[in-house]
Amino acid sequence: QVRVVESGGGLVQAGGSLRLSCAASGTIFSKNVMGWYRQAPGKQRELVATITGGGTTNYVDSVKGRFTISRDNAKNTVWLQMNSLKPEDTAVYYCRVVYGSINSWGQGTQVTVSS
Repeated sequence: QVRVVESGGGLVQAGGSLRLSCAASGTIFSKNVMGWYRQAPGKQRELVATITGGGTTNYVDSVKGRFTISRDNAKNTVWLQMNSLKPEDTAVYYCRVVYGSINSWGQGTQVTVSS
């Protein structure tokens, strides 16, 4: 069983920064794909960024240049550094791990950006 736990959300003013963390256990961490997704009230969940075990990254256009996804396979952890935050970044952020038949989500962490 794969367990995914996020942390690091909170309230920040526009222009500020937050760093989200995600720890995954019960999987071959170095071979999976980790991703951050977000869901704002009344909207569908959307992909924010993904990173492969080898470090290849992918971002949604709206966060390019502001967010950075990274991982440490030795620590089984992936991070999302969010800079220059905007009110439209307000959402619940979820971590996801995919490896073979494994498709596990965390419980989510709230990020609120005030204007």
